[in-house]
Amino acid sequence: MHIQVNSNHSITVSQALEERVRATLEGELERFDEYLTRLEVHLNDENASRSGPQDKRCQIEARLKHHDPLSVTHKADSLELAIDGAAEKMHHALDHLIGKLSRRTD
Repeated sequence: MHIQVNSNHSITVSQALEERVRATLEGELERFDEYLTRLEVHLNDENASRSGPQDKRCQIEARLKHHDPLSVTHKADSLELAIDGAAEKMHHALDHLIGKLSRRTD
């Protein structure tokens, strides 16, 4: 699966951050690999230089084979928590969608 990491101007995507995102997504979504063509990750600091509660946002858009894209978003106090939360939400969303699709073919 191809993973693309994007951010707004207030977050610099370093190699370490990109590797962290990749490791998190590969670990959380590995079992769905055969269904996915690409994951697009969008990182955003909604308050830029000011801090605030849950101002870090991670949106993950999953591009699936033969299906419309699926998107989830998670906000948290830190970028790491936002990434982890979005990855967990995507896991649940894919599990639900693929479960529905497999019941249709049974």
